[in-house]
Amino acid sequence: MRAMDPAQKYPALSDLKAACKARVPWFVWEYLDSATGSESVKPRNRAALERVLFRPAILRGPIAPDLTTRFLGQDYAMPVGVAPVGMSGLIWPGAEAALARMAQARRIPYSLSTVATQTPETIGPVAGDMGWFQLYPPKDPSIRADILTRARNAGFRVLVLTVDLPGPSRRERQLRAQLAIPPKVTPSMLWQVAQRPAWGLGTLRAGTPRLRLMEEYLKLDGNAPSTAHPGYLLRAAPDWDYLRAVRDMWDGPLVIKGVLDPEDAPRLRAEGADAIWVSNHGGRQFDGALAALDALQDIRASVGPDMPLIYDGGVESGLDVLRALALGANFTMLGRGWHYALGALGAGGADHLATLLQDDLIANMVQMGATRPEQVATQLAPRQDRRDEM
Repeated sequence: MRAMDPAQKYPALSDLKAACKARVPWFVWEYLDSATGSESVKPRNRAALERVLFRPAILRGPIAPDLTTRFLGQDYAMPVGVAPVGMSGLIWPGAEAALARMAQARRIPYSLSTVATQTPETIGPVAGDMGWFQLYPPKDPSIRADILTRARNAGFRVLVLTVDLPGPSRRERQLRAQLAIPPKVTPSMLWQVAQRPAWGLGTLRAGTPRLRLMEEYLKLDGNAPSTAHPGYLLRAAPDWDYLRAVRDMWDGPLVIKGVLDPEDAPRLRAEGADAIWVSNHGGRQFDGALAALDALQDIRASVGPDMPLIYDGGVESGLDVLRALALGANFTMLGRGWHYALGALGAGGADHLATLLQDDLIANMVQMGATRPEQVATQLAPRQDRRDEM
């Protein structure tokens, strides 16, 4: 009997998300899907995206969209990439390599987290020229220098400095799930794993998920909660001097991730940032944060038309990508989405999601008569919540 085409069984990211929940252990799901506090930021991100509407175009004749995007001196197949996700290999065995391999094949950027389960030396050659490295700022300058040197030597071209974590968040769902980093085996955990054999067998082959890079600088006994793992314990609360030090050490493109205040953006540009990443960390840090999309337009206005901006927060489709581009982004990223896809379908899930995003981008651009992604801004309908401002 022929297996069902994934495009029929999983035609949307929501289908992949539901399948992922059914295939990974509960403690893994709580790690991937959770935010902090009442988790109000996640629906806030979605609501902001859904308020952005367009006028469809008519009588434009045949439309052949071109998704290729030049960003930070590199050509990408579409304006979508893989955001960094800590402990990616916990969510699905071999996640970092699978996503890096997909990104290289699809010609989209892949961002490796400082707190990934694999080292830069392992993943850099897989990602090739699509590799970005995300830095959680270490307190120790010598550790910072060593990590940056290793990332550069492993082939990573773009550095992403995350600045929106001055301290750990509580992430209550993860606390209730009793998740430790690295995972501490308990009877409850064993029972959860037994109910998800594909994840369990894959993890058995791949080995216990560990923060391999950070553990080289700090050893733990395995009893640290997920919000007090080596990455947190080594991390600094960076300031502007820290940013200058990183800028001086990194000779490639530097992206500053976690920006929501338009007053910060011009100074970041002046201090040498090559791009600003507008993000509220998917609601995982601060439950009182505004929707990232609501910050995007103000940040664009504050830096002018030429500063490269990246957007993430609630993106679930090609249409959402176009919404962000229409409001001022040059590029978009997904984090959880790629991992929902891995959990649903294994390594092949990432490629399937890339196809879904690509096809949805094309379908919606045709509706708007756009041959290039940036052209959809001309089809924006007035936002209902901003009519009084016009």
